[in-house]
Amino acid sequence: MLFSGRANPALAEAIGRRLGVDPGPITLKTFSNGEVYCRFDESIRGADVFLVQPTCGNPETGISANDALMELLVMIDAAVGASAHRVIAVTPWYGYSRQDKKSAPREPISSRLVARMLESAGAHRVLTMDLHAGQVQGFFQIPVDHMTAMMMLTDYFIDLQLDDELVVVAPDAGRVKLNKKFANRMGADLAILDKERPQQQVAEIGHVIGDVRGKTAIIVDDMIDTAGTLRAAGQVVKEAGASRVYAAATHPVFSGKAYENLAAAPFEQIVVTDTIPLRPGAPDNVHVVSCANLLTDSIRRIFTDDSVSEVFEGENQLF
Repeated sequence: MLFSGRANPALAEAIGRRLGVDPGPITLKTFSNGEVYCRFDESIRGADVFLVQPTCGNPETGISANDALMELLVMIDAAVGASAHRVIAVTPWYGYSRQDKKSAPREPISSRLVARMLESAGAHRVLTMDLHAGQVQGFFQIPVDHMTAMMMLTDYFIDLQLDDELVVVAPDAGRVKLNKKFANRMGADLAILDKERPQQQVAEIGHVIGDVRGKTAIIVDDMIDTAGTLRAAGQVVKEAGASRVYAAATHPVFSGKAYENLAAAPFEQIVVTDTIPLRPGAPDNVHVVSCANLLTDSIRRIFTDDSVSEVFEGENQLF
């Protein structure tokens, strides 16, 4: 049985169409004091219950990222209390994933906290996509199925049939392994940006390590948040002589002045997936590729107890 929270109902409907299973009836609302409420409107006793709820905000349904997380927790608790056989949290965007370690004294490890909350609520397993860091899987004591959009994104660029010589550009040293796999699938060269992050959501781009002159560059990352770093990266790559610049990322967080930064950036296209719904007003150069097929295959394999890694031919360990 498939149910959707209010974070991304369009993605849940797309998954349901491919599964041949309509999202089930569920009552979700926010009380006047800000508390969230959930009730399954049909029996789920003995069923494998898949709850589609990335922990992101959605302006159309009026919930914030924290509302989405709390809503997921009460959905899990309600499903466990209603005697579901298994409860699977389908959270393609795993919120708080960037806080995976202490980078300064007296900070929380928030992604570990979220993992404990999901386990305490009663989730039997988690289905997620392109975590910010691989070690987040280690915060769980329940199975975590880690999807990746790398194959989808590389196939998209292959279908574009870009004529120029290609180079994949890693936005920082921590993304080199991901970008190397991306480049190998594309038959492209690899370059790296020298980046420092003095504080949260602030990054400084130095120079390009590698040759991009006269080539089509693709900057690949797991997410785009305010897009200030991505805009600066695109400008640095363009100034280094790249003929054309593209960007690709799995998660379009797009907070703050993201749209203004993307509109002013030198990218011909910014390709993202629909793990997070776009708020209105996205620039024309933003293109969305749906991850519904990928999630559908994974959900079907979890339900039938088949191998999920076969979907990716074992290439979903990107770190």
